[in-house]
Amino acid sequence: MQNELKIALIQSDLVWENPTKNRQNFTKKIESISERIDVIVLPEMFTTGFTMHAKFVAETMNGKTVLWMKEMASKTNAAIVGSIVISEKSNFYNRLLFVEPSGYITSYDKRHTFTLVGEDKTYTAGKEKVIVHYKGWKIRPLICYDLRFPVWSRNTEDYDVLLYVANWPKPRVSAWDALLKARAIENMSYCVGVNRVGVDGVKSEYSGHSAVYDVLGNLITEFDPNEEAVQVVTLEKRHIEAYRNKLKFLDDRDTFNIT
Repeated sequence: MQNELKIALIQSDLVWENPTKNRQNFTKKIESISERIDVIVLPEMFTTGFTMHAKFVAETMNGKTVLWMKEMASKTNAAIVGSIVISEKSNFYNRLLFVEPSGYITSYDKRHTFTLVGEDKTYTAGKEKVIVHYKGWKIRPLICYDLRFPVWSRNTEDYDVLLYVANWPKPRVSAWDALLKARAIENMSYCVGVNRVGVDGVKSEYSGHSAVYDVLGNLITEFDPNEEAVQVVTLEKRHIEAYRNKLKFLDDRDTFNIT
């Protein structure tokens, strides 16, 4: 078991529907990290931006971006995390990939597709909850709109880290800030959120606000809004264990089933 987990959050602009250029840009950003890292987190749909043109940009699990993620994970000896557009069995998915240095991949398909812009009409919603077991840590990966639904993120598995990748627009960024903090507090876990900056191909504007909150809801990162940046933060198992043992709020969870 590893008592500390060092995570690099990459808050970046994205080139609209251009996987090649985005992979090149993220290669440079990842290579600029000089210290040892355990996990590198990229935004939602980091190769394309939040596009509904799935058939024009979709890749397979054997495609260039998955191969690139494997290569970067091996090269940095760190897990690479982010979501991309995947085509599989005649369906499109907004799929988060957690790619370990060994090449092993854990995937999560976004459950709550964003109906406001018709994501539900383009992408097939996922149905499975996922826990990544990595270096003695339990990580729950989720995507953007999932943040608004606390039942889906509810900590029934005693996970250590709740991790969101996003394209969360600037007009509603106050909700992003509030909900990330709330998810950390109610689940007594670290909560990591990586959002993009810039303007996409349909004129939606993004202001970042990538963040990490600790078990008590304290913000432990400082990102400048609207700016591209890479920030490294160290998560500590003893922080989680100390407050869960002292406060025991998770022991009082209600029991119910999700259908």
